[in-house]
Amino acid sequence: MKKIVLIIGFILLLLNIQAQDSSYLSLQKILQQVETNYPAILQYQQNIQSWQSKADGSKAWMPPTFSTGIMRFPYNLSMVNEKDNPMNQAGIVFSVEQMIPNQSKLNAKRDYISSLAEIEKSKSNWTKNELNREAKILYFNRFVNEQKQKIISESEEVLNLLLATAEAKFSSNQTQLQTIYKAKARLAELKNMQYMLLGTIAESNIGLNILMVRDVNTTFEIDTLIEPQRYTYSITDTGNISNRSDITAMSKYIHSMQLEQQVMKIGTRPDFGVRAEHAQMFGMPSQWSAMGMMTIPIVPWSSKMYSSEVKSIGFQIQAMELEKQKMELMAKRMISEKLTMLNYEYMQYENYKNEIIPAFENNLQANMLAYKENTGDFFVLLDAWEMLLMKKMEVYDKLFNILKLEAEYEYEKEIK
Repeated sequence: MKKIVLIIGFILLLLNIQAQDSSYLSLQKILQQVETNYPAILQYQQNIQSWQSKADGSKAWMPPTFSTGIMRFPYNLSMVNEKDNPMNQAGIVFSVEQMIPNQSKLNAKRDYISSLAEIEKSKSNWTKNELNREAKILYFNRFVNEQKQKIISESEEVLNLLLATAEAKFSSNQTQLQTIYKAKARLAELKNMQYMLLGTIAESNIGLNILMVRDVNTTFEIDTLIEPQRYTYSITDTGNISNRSDITAMSKYIHSMQLEQQVMKIGTRPDFGVRAEHAQMFGMPSQWSAMGMMTIPIVPWSSKMYSSEVKSIGFQIQAMELEKQKMELMAKRMISEKLTMLNYEYMQYENYKNEIIPAFENNLQANMLAYKENTGDFFVLLDAWEMLLMKKMEVYDKLFNILKLEAEYEYEKEIK
């Protein structure tokens, strides 16, 4: 019996662990779900398949044309029955016609359509990058506010202890009544801060669930230990910027326009066709004919259209080349700015952790010791507590600034 109880207990423990694990989502897991489930990404996949399907059918020929009809029927229909009358040239005609497109035109069209699918792939990657940035910022925002909740809970415990001590000393006139009221007001303000943080956490939670295409009220746990990546400037930060998906998409768009321009140039080449015809005659022997056809697009009223399109696309390509240069310059600027700002944010964050926070903690400890020995003032002690709380909150504001800047830097560099 004991063995059965132990086995059941072990199974329940495993199920509980699995349930806890299923409610935990790391940042990488969230990013994977966003890239898998978000409708914009799925939309690009459908567009890519659409262009690929069009490319597969771009080399297909037009179907053959079958036609039939009567020819040379006299108004005097009685002549149709006169077999030996040389004027009886009536008959029924059957014909089949097939156009044979120029192979170079088909290849150019296929290459152009295939290039449109490549553009969609780059645009899809850049959309993933944008969604990753949004998810990271929401994730970091929730993490920082949950850490602030812990700071407020710890500070609330300290304040309750100080308040209890002050009320005990009030009977012996060692504490002023107004400072006790002030401490109670600060205690009430802590509740409002907790409510505000809960609202911000809920907002981030909703945003993340939306990005993962889940119910907005789904709860889950996140990482409790997140540290800055501490990026430093490298010569390659702006050297390979042309590999970024949005700039790659522009390059592919330019290439696609060049392929479209080639389609227009090749448009002046002729297409061919064949036509077979059979005439079943009534008053004379049956006849047949076979003809070959060729288009002549080089005539002035046709070639002008092709040449003007080629020139127009050439101007568009030049404009897009300039747009690509502008995008590269803007990307280099943003990367340099983010790295510069991160450098100073790192220094401020380290100063908070190593200098400012320890100094205010020592200040609070010294004031608590002085108040305990009846040589300090509760008002000063309350001020020391409040300053330490404020600086601890500020250090997490600084941490969020760093994490947000790092997410924006990773966005600019397209770092997964």
